[in-house]
Order: sequence, then structure tokens, then C-alpha cells
Amino acid sequence: MNLTTEQHEDVAVVRVQEARMLYPILADFASTVNELVQQGQRKVLIDLTPVTYLDSATIGCLMDLYRQITGAGGQVKLSGVQKRVETMLTMTGTQNFIEVHPDAASALASFGA
Repeated sequence: MNLTTEQHEDVAVVRVQEARMLYPILADFASTVNELVQQGQRKVLIDLTPVTYLDSATIGCLMDLYRQITGAGGQVKLSGVQKRVETMLTMTGTQNFIEVHPDAASALASFGA
């Protein structure tokens, strides 16, 4: 999966560089975020700006990451969510657990970074 990670103060930013997030490529994404948490990262921002479609496996993966990060005392937030992706998050209730922000700057500000 094509993604990058960067650090903004105490927030790890994971930028997904794929138009479609589907089951076959989720392993790289999940292991990248899991590794950050295992290294002690407690604030994670997932930037989905180029993502125009995600499947139910991706929703499940996001919820698993949410449980893992919040269980470790951390926070995870999403930014750059396109309309179709937002619809999927709303239909599944995911946005009730994971904060969604229009862009990375506003999400980073919400962490206090």
C-alpha cells in the first residue's frame, strides 16, 4: 500500500496515497499504524484525502485501530474524507467513534498540535 508517515509534534500522521482502500491492501496500512502504537505513539491522524472509496473491511480495520489506540490511552482521528467515504462512515456509525475533520490542519489543531 502506498502511504507515508510523518510526525507533527506529538501526533503521528499517516497519509494514505491510494484512491481505493480495499481488503487486499489493508495489511500494510494496519501494520504501519500498529507499529506506531507499539512504539508508544498515542495520537494518530489518518489522512484520507485521495481516498474515494473504501470497503467494509476497511471500516472494520479502522474500528480495530480505534479500539487498539483508545485502549492504549490514545486518540485517532481522520482527515480529508471525501463525500463517498463520509457516506460509508455515516452509514456504519464509524463517525460516532472516530472524529472526522475536513483537513489535516484542523485535525492537528484538535489534538492541540
